[in-house]
Amino acid sequence: MGIDAQSVVIEVDLPSGEFQFIMVGLPDQAVGEARERVRAAIRNCGLDFPKSKIVCNLAPGDVRKEGPWLDLPIAIAILAANGTVSPEMLGTTLIAGELSLDGTLRPINGAVSLALLARSSGLQRLIVPAENAAEAAVDPSLEVYGLSNLLEVVELLNGSAFHAPFRFEESPSARLATYEVDYKEVKGQSHAIRALEIAAAGGHNVLMVGPPGSGKTMLARRLPTILPPLSLPEAIEVTRIHSAGGRRNGQSGLMWERPFRAPHHSASHAAIVGGGSNPKPGEVSLGHLGVLFMDEMPEYDRSVLEALRQPLEDAIVTVARVQNSITFPAGTMLVGAMNPCPCGFKGLPEQNCVSTPTRCASYGARISGPLLDRIDLHFEVPRLKPDELLNAPTGEPSAAILERVMKARDRQTARFGKAEVNAKMAPKDLQTMIVLDDECQAFLKVVVNRFNLSARVYDRILKVARTIADLAGSEEVRKAHLAEAVQYRERTPNF
Repeated sequence: MGIDAQSVVIEVDLPSGEFQFIMVGLPDQAVGEARERVRAAIRNCGLDFPKSKIVCNLAPGDVRKEGPWLDLPIAIAILAANGTVSPEMLGTTLIAGELSLDGTLRPINGAVSLALLARSSGLQRLIVPAENAAEAAVDPSLEVYGLSNLLEVVELLNGSAFHAPFRFEESPSARLATYEVDYKEVKGQSHAIRALEIAAAGGHNVLMVGPPGSGKTMLARRLPTILPPLSLPEAIEVTRIHSAGGRRNGQSGLMWERPFRAPHHSASHAAIVGGGSNPKPGEVSLGHLGVLFMDEMPEYDRSVLEALRQPLEDAIVTVARVQNSITFPAGTMLVGAMNPCPCGFKGLPEQNCVSTPTRCASYGARISGPLLDRIDLHFEVPRLKPDELLNAPTGEPSAAILERVMKARDRQTARFGKAEVNAKMAPKDLQTMIVLDDECQAFLKVVVNRFNLSARVYDRILKVARTIADLAGSEEVRKAHLAEAVQYRERTPNF
C-alpha cells in the first residue's frame, strides 16, 4: 500500500470433491493467474499437487491483492495443507516471491518494506527470492533467506540445515557513492556554483534562469556530488521508495547514491506527484533525500507545478483515492531551470529576442507566485563569453565543496540536536536560532519595504542567511550573510 507492506495471510482448505482451484479475497488478474503458475511449479519440481478441490483465501478479504509476489506463499500453503511442508515454522515466517513454471523464484518489488513489516510484526525470518536478499537483509535480528527455487523453500521449512541466512555486511567501501561527474569540469559560473553550495548545505530549493547553453543542466546534474553521503537509515528509506515503485532495474542491495530525478516536462500529474489505482510514488518521492531537477520549468503543466506546493512545504505528498489515502515521503531538493523568455535569447547582445513583451510576460507567469515563494534561491546563469569558454580555468573539485557542505551540516545537526537542515526550520526555531542585532534588523526593514516581501519570503531569507553563516563558520547571522541571502531573491523582469 504505497511504500508500506501490508500482511496477507494465505489460508488453504482441501475439501473433498472434483478438482477446482478457487481463489477468494479480492485477487486481481495477476494474483488470479497464480493458479496456473503455482500448479505448474509444484508439479515440475516433482512435488504432489492435490487432485481434490482447493479453496485459497487471501485475508483480509476487503483489501484488493495485486501483483505476482503471492505465488510462493500460495504454493507453500497448498503444500502445507497436503502434508508436504511442515507447518511448524510458518507462523513465524514471512514469505514472498513470484514463481516461474519450473519453480524458479523471480525477484519482486518492495523487499525492504517486507523486511520492515516482518520486524514490526515480531516474525523471526523472511523468505524472498535470492536477488532480493541483499536489499531485505537490513536488520541483523531478522533471518533473511534468499532462495532460488521452490524446492529450496520446502527444504528450509522442513528443517534442512543446508541454507544459511543472508548476512548484511555494511562494508565502508560499498557505502561510498560514485559519480561520473564533478564540478571541476565546469568553467566559470562561480556565482551559480556558490548558490548551489548554499543550497546543498541548507537543503534549499533553487531556480536557475539563463539562456540555452549556459550550463544550467550541467550545474544541476553535479549537485548530488556535493550532498553529504546517505546514512544507513537514509539509504534504507531511499531504497524502500524505489523498490516499492519498481524502479530498481535489477539492482540489488541498498542505494547509497543520492537520487537525481529529471522528468521530462511532458510528464503527467501522476508521474510527478504519484498516483494510479494502487498509488505508486511519483518523481517528487523518488527524489526523496536527493534532487528533483525540472528543466524548462514553465513548460510543465500548471496543475503539476501547483501540486508541488505541498511537498515543498511539508516534505510529504498525499495521494487520495476513494478506498484510502496514501502518504509518500517527498523531502527532495527542487532545482528548477528556465530560459529568460520563450525564445531564450532575451538579454543576449549577440542575438535578438524574437518574443513579444506579452509572450515574455505570459511565459514567466506560468510559475505562480506562491510556488516561487517556496523556492529559496533565485539566480541567473549567464552564457559564457568566448574568452571565458576558451581560457577560463576549471572549477573547484566537488570534493572540496563537499567538505565545506558537510561542516555546515554538522553545525546544523549540533544546533537542532538531530540530522536536520536549515530549510526545514520551523517558525519557532527562527526566533531562537537566529538572533539579529540592531544593524541586521535595520537592514532587513529596508529590504522588506523596498521589495514588499511576504512573511514566507522573509523567513526564507533568514534560513538562507543562517546557512551562509554556517558555511562561514559563524555562530551569529550578520549583515553580510543577510545581504548575500537577499540577492538570491532578485527576480528577472519576466516575473
